[in-house]
Amino acid sequence: QVRLVESGGGSVQAGGSLRLSCEASHTTERMGWFRQAPGKEREGVAAINSDNRIAYADSVKDRFTVSKDNAFLYLQMNSLKPEDTAMYYCALSTALDWIWPLSPNKYNFWGQGTQVTVSS
Repeated sequence: QVRLVESGGGSVQAGGSLRLSCEASHTTERMGWFRQAPGKEREGVAAINSDNRIAYADSVKDRFTVSKDNAFLYLQMNSLKPEDTAMYYCALSTALDWIWPLSPNKYNFWGQGTQVTVSS
């Protein structure tokens, strides 16, 4: 059974930084970070594959950095904004392609999430 455990969320002021971590019991071709704010759909934030090919949502480019180290996935978040407030999820995909890397529909396994709150 695949298990994903996120950590590192918290409350920060705008302009601050947080580093999210995800420990996975298995690794797959593609791993990603997603977020969901209350009343909104889940959206892709960043994805990385086994060849270190990376995709970012336009809203986080130049502020967030995704990386992985074996079974750990990380998301370094800098210059945080109030609109970054959401529950952040780690996910694994068994897809072998790089089509729509930020689409939640391409991911098979999900963690429980870690809350990020950014105050103005």
